[in-house]
Amino acid sequence: MDQSNSFDPADPAAGLSVVAAGLRTHYLEAGSGEPLVLLHGSGPGVSAWENWAGVIPALSRQRRVLAPDIPGFGATERRPDGEYGMDFWVDHLFAFMEAVGVTGAPVVGNSFGGMLAMAAALRDARRIERLVLMGSAAGEVPMSEAHKLAARYDGSRRQLERILRLFPFDPVLLTPEMVDRRYEASVRPGAQQATHKITPAPRENGEAVIQATPEAELEAIETPTLILHGRDDKVLPVELAIRVHRAIKPSQLHTFGNCGHWVQLERRDEFVEQVLGFVGGTR
Repeated sequence: MDQSNSFDPADPAAGLSVVAAGLRTHYLEAGSGEPLVLLHGSGPGVSAWENWAGVIPALSRQRRVLAPDIPGFGATERRPDGEYGMDFWVDHLFAFMEAVGVTGAPVVGNSFGGMLAMAAALRDARRIERLVLMGSAAGEVPMSEAHKLAARYDGSRRQLERILRLFPFDPVLLTPEMVDRRYEASVRPGAQQATHKITPAPRENGEAVIQATPEAELEAIETPTLILHGRDDKVLPVELAIRVHRAIKPSQLHTFGNCGHWVQLERRDEFVEQVLGFVGGTR
């Protein structure tokens, strides 16, 4: 393991690395004590730092926080064939946890990261002690305007900004610095070729949908689950969170008004309070 760097709230390039599932995996680590694993979402230029840098300092006051760049994203090594899928991502998550000495932990999953967390809980519930799902979904997920634009991303800063403006409720949250960082990450060699493979599938009527874990399968999850969702989410509408809540029986749902897809950024303090209260067993 390369211990030359650690989490730096001012430096997106800082971090640690470990080999997991054959890939040199970049991750952020802060704090001590019981572990908490954070899984970022998808989209051009995304990484663990972009999703979680704003909340890691507060979370790490009570937990050992670990946030990997999921293969296909961030600074984690790409697969030579550029092919990814949920089975591989779950394998990689478990291999990463083993590599950093974590046998089981609560997992917080943002959007696509929540889909990965649910799939992991179904594979081996012993490793996923509690689930926090933020802006996530199940079953057939209609493609939002953000998904459609991301699928056609041409590598231009202008189009990336157009995509990202759909994420928060208040577009003021999207700063030029954030767009610049994500743009630079999105045009690195291999970044677009190695993008995630949550491939939209056509319905009989020709409409494209994203295939997440079916709701019927989620009914087998017995892991205590907290669902956090912005009421005004344009990327994955709140109705999708209600579906997940109905499917996962030991779940609770908390929605935030005047909040879009980035609960951890738009409602940072409330997000931290909800997560720490839940993983500590007080909710």
